[in-house]
Amino acid sequence: MTVSYLASILHNTTSLITILNPIAAATVLVSLMPSASQSEIHIAARKATITTFIALIITLFAGKMIFNFFGISVLSLKVIGGVILMMIAINMAYGYSHKARHSPEEHIEAEDKDDVAIIPLSIPLLYGPGTIATVVVLNDNLSEKFSHVAGYGIATIVVFLSSVIVFIVLRNASLIIKTLGITGVKILTRIMGLIVGAVAAQFLVGGIKGLWGTL
Repeated sequence: MTVSYLASILHNTTSLITILNPIAAATVLVSLMPSASQSEIHIAARKATITTFIALIITLFAGKMIFNFFGISVLSLKVIGGVILMMIAINMAYGYSHKARHSPEEHIEAEDKDDVAIIPLSIPLLYGPGTIATVVVLNDNLSEKFSHVAGYGIATIVVFLSSVIVFIVLRNASLIIKTLGITGVKILTRIMGLIVGAVAAQFLVGGIKGLWGTL
């Protein structure tokens, strides 16, 4: 059972990190704060991570209840979440990691802000529609596979570990972007796009099969 827990944590953390895509967020952070000192980058990384973590935890524990209030089932969420993630995956596959999350107009507006850590870095870059759907579906899948309590426990660990990795990437954004270069970032983005596409396909197939069975 312990091995199964660890395997689920590893698998779901990898999926969530890929969808959060901190490399894309790091690229935007560097472009929006080109003359920032290392300490300013660290502060922005901490703010963005804390905001994202809080939003993810709220989604984890209240997301399904909110969707149920509006009459939206998890199966329907799997389908629309799969569509959103597939759109993100296609953009990533072409090397455009943040186009599906962050418009040019939002980028221009962000350049005029003194603090970009919360908007647009945390929302919508890290915490967007695809991330919301992923967290709700992830928690539902884990609750079905394990007990209700264990599912929430594993999902919380996944969110925490993902947030830690996001913070590490953002904190070292300048170094990572400088080391990888434009080509390296695009290659990594394309690889991550394939993973996001696979997750999207699983969501779509699972959601459609489930809805078909209810007809």
